[in-house]
This record gives sequence, C-alpha cells and structure tokens, in this order.
Amino acid sequence: MDQHDPRRPAARSTAPARRRSTLRRQGAAVAPAVVLTALAACTPIEQPGLGAGAAGGATSSSSTATATATATATATTADTATSGTAEPFASPSGVATCSPVVAPKDRTAVDLAPGPRTADAGDDPIRPITTSPDPQLPVTVHSADGRTVTVRSADRIVAVDLYGTLGETVFSLGLGDHLVGRDISTGFPEAKDVPVVTKDGHGLNVEAILDLDPTVILTDDSILTDSTRDQLAASGVPVVLFDPERTIAGIGPRIEDVAAALGVAADGKALAQRTEDEVCAARQTVPTDAGTPRVAFVYLRGSNITMLFGPGSGADQLVEAIGAQDAGTAIGLTREYVPVTAEAMIGAAPDAYLVMTDGLASAGGLKAMLKIPGIAQTPAGEAKRVVDMDGSELLTFGPRTGATLRALVTALYSES
Repeated sequence: MDQHDPRRPAARSTAPARRRSTLRRQGAAVAPAVVLTALAACTPIEQPGLGAGAAGGATSSSSTATATATATATATTADTATSGTAEPFASPSGVATCSPVVAPKDRTAVDLAPGPRTADAGDDPIRPITTSPDPQLPVTVHSADGRTVTVRSADRIVAVDLYGTLGETVFSLGLGDHLVGRDISTGFPEAKDVPVVTKDGHGLNVEAILDLDPTVILTDDSILTDSTRDQLAASGVPVVLFDPERTIAGIGPRIEDVAAALGVAADGKALAQRTEDEVCAARQTVPTDAGTPRVAFVYLRGSNITMLFGPGSGADQLVEAIGAQDAGTAIGLTREYVPVTAEAMIGAAPDAYLVMTDGLASAGGLKAMLKIPGIAQTPAGEAKRVVDMDGSELLTFGPRTGATLRALVTALYSES
C-alpha cells in the first residue's frame, strides 16, 4: 500500500477523535480563530436564485439518488440536480468572506474540458511565512485526544500524518530546518533530505522516530494505531495530536493550532490568513457558466482496488471547492470510501473522474482504467475525462491548497 492508501491499519486507534484540537496556552486560550479583514476580491458572490455555498463549495443533490454505502452499492440518479444551501466558507474569524461561483444551470449542459488532463500546480515551492521564526517556549497546549502537553523545545520536530499536512505546515511556518522526521507524503523537494519514519506508506516506525531524538512529535489519528499511540506516550517525548478531519474551512484553524504548539502563534495567524486568501482567490476562478458538474474521486491501486470516495474523505470538500458535485455524496454514500460496483458507478453518472497520478499509473494508465467495469459506461468515461494530480498535493489541505484548487479548476474547465 502506498502513502495514500485509504485502508487504515488493522489496529486502528479506538480513542475518540475530537473535531478540533482547540489548542490553548497554559492560563489563556489560544484562539482557534484569527480576526481577518475581508478582501474585496473575496466577498460573497451569489448567482441569481442561489444562496451562499457550502463550506468548501456549493453542493448539489440529485432529485432521485439512492445507494447503500457498501461494496455492492447501486444507485439511480436523475439527470438534473438542484443547488443546495449551507454554511458559507469562512475565514478563521468566522466571517463569510468567500462563496463559490456556481451558476444555476442544468448539469447536463455543462461544457467541460475534453479528454484526460493532468492538474499541475507548476513550480509551487514552499513559501515560509518568515525566514526567522522565533519560537516562544515553553508552551502548554491541549492535544486533540484531551491530554495537556507541554512543549519545551521545537529544535527537533517530527511531523507525521497520512497526507503530509503537518510537515508542509512546519515548513511553511519557517521551521523546516527543525524537522528531523517526516511521513512519505511530505514529498515536496524542500523535505527530500528529511528522514522518512513511516513504513509501508502509512504505518509509523516508532523506533525510527525515537532514534531521531525528537523534542516534539506532531501527528493525528489518520496514521496512529493504539499500539503506536501507546509507544509514543511511553517515550516521554511531547506528542501533540491534531484534528484529522480534512475540510477547506479547517485549514486555517489547523495551521494556527500547529503554530501554537511550536510557540509561533503570530506566524501561524499570518500563514492562516495568507492561505485563506489564496484558497478564496482560487475558488473565484470557477467559471460562472460552468454549471455543477458531477465529479467522482476514484482511488486506484493496481488492477484490483477501485474505491469511490465520499463524504468525510476530504475529496468531497475538494470537489465542491471547485464548483462541482461530489459523486460519492450524490449517490448516498455514508462512509469516506467504499469499493464500488459497476452498477453504482454507472448510476452515479459522473461528468469527470479525479484520480491520483501514481494510482492511475499503478492501474496501468488511462486505457486500463477505462476497462474497469462501469468506468467507461458514464459521461466521464465516454469523454475520457479523467483529471489526475500528484497525490502529495491533492489531499494535503495545507498552506498550498490554493495552488491545488487553481490547478484543478484549470484542468477541469479550461479548453487550453
């Protein structure tokens, strides 16, 4: 299994997950929100007949969509979808500053870019918010698992999660030189010399972590098992857990939480604001006449593993943020991902597929993917409309998410 295999380790942690880490300094709360000034370019934009979009993007629901979230899921869907309304995307201060641009147009009339595309964020290096961070330590914070943790040094940081979010955030805070251990998903060039401490793609090698003599370990439940949790707790090294949920609206708060744990709260606020602004600007590039195309995020691994991602996976947020409708959510999936049958995929009738580049390659490329039962028998399959993107960028939900969204918008909608 690679670093992005959605199948969790068998000994998955049973500790209750918190929806937000809510870090606090000892004696005074570290606010999980920052007061931002809304930029003119990021004021809500609504099309006639539509309310504000959902957090991370507007959603659509089929008039008749049913399915069961199992390997034998089947679905029937109508040809049209109506726009829904929900909480708008907000800045860390909770002020709605950016709504998706989605026109109330029948999705069957959508004119998308033809054929297969690769979403390329281009040369998007890590841009530290400061080149001279000055951690103010010690700091006492509350971890997502309810523990109180005192961090006394950020000299030797290990940051590990399934998608590389924490490592990217550490680098973006200007503390990349302090990172001594990373997960395999932290794959950008700036981190290439940092030792990888995950085995089989996503399992933690606790012995390798402790051999690095870390002063603090940053992680979350996307990669922990009960066994690794216990081993890390017994090591005596401060371990701070963060909310594993991947949402567009949660990007800023997570950045601030990481910064607070490393004693650079002010830098975290600045980085969160920059990231929020870039995400907002990217979402404003969605064409106003694009309708609401239905996009299926399909996980491929070799010739035998095909999973459809759905609500709570992060893929749904990504799809909705680019003005599209998540196919897994539309057919009624209730889990993050499920093996999908040909009948379910045909019923979902996606207009486009979104896949990880390495997953597509492992399956044998586009021709092999289109031979998977049900894949070719959809509007997306008939048009060979498959958008692939580097897995180290796609689901990170970190400081570079704005670039990810821009690349996806270009790949999905642009004719060039």
